[in-house]
Amino acid sequence: MTPQFEALQTAIMEGDLEATKQAVQAALDGGIAPGSILTDGMIPAMGEVGRLFEEGEYFVPEMLIAARAMQSGLGLLKPYLASSDVKSTGTVVIGTVKGDLHDIGKNLVALMLEGAGFEVKDLGVDVAPEKFVEAVRTGGVDIVAMSALLTTTMTSMKATVEALQQAGLRDQVKVIVGGAPVTEEYARQIGADGCAADASRAATLAKALVGA
Repeated sequence: MTPQFEALQTAIMEGDLEATKQAVQAALDGGIAPGSILTDGMIPAMGEVGRLFEEGEYFVPEMLIAARAMQSGLGLLKPYLASSDVKSTGTVVIGTVKGDLHDIGKNLVALMLEGAGFEVKDLGVDVAPEKFVEAVRTGGVDIVAMSALLTTTMTSMKATVEALQQAGLRDQVKVIVGGAPVTEEYARQIGADGCAADASRAATLAKALVGA
């Protein structure tokens, strides 16, 4: 690992926004390709954060500040990535389902997905099935990710899967669901492709579904 990548990964894992941006800039100034900075420096750092979270060494606050640090570096890197035509892992449309206004879990999943190299289109909260369908219809979407924190709003997940089917779009995308009351069994019942218990596992599941 180059010294620049070592500094970058340390900065991300410690959630240091300024150090992350400085490390990204140093790597760019050192002539390292933008795609390499992302795939060899930043994504492995978030992978390590996910591993530590799943092993109980990191908790939600640590994962959140690491993801925010990653996002700060990504903001600096994105113009270079666009000009260098680096291929993303895939595109995810994410939102908290209709009737539910909780967004902390959804936001963390979005950050972790970006950390895994996905392009994320965040529809926000209280997202009706038609909005998910409209987003998929625009094209280029690989995964629809839905979040619910209330048992009363879980039915909106089922309604969204059905709306995708009725629109003839269900076969074009993978569907993942998550949130405190959501189980793997419920995911199977509504015809989703998977359920993730937390943001780290959501990123892992998304990568598996697109073959990354």
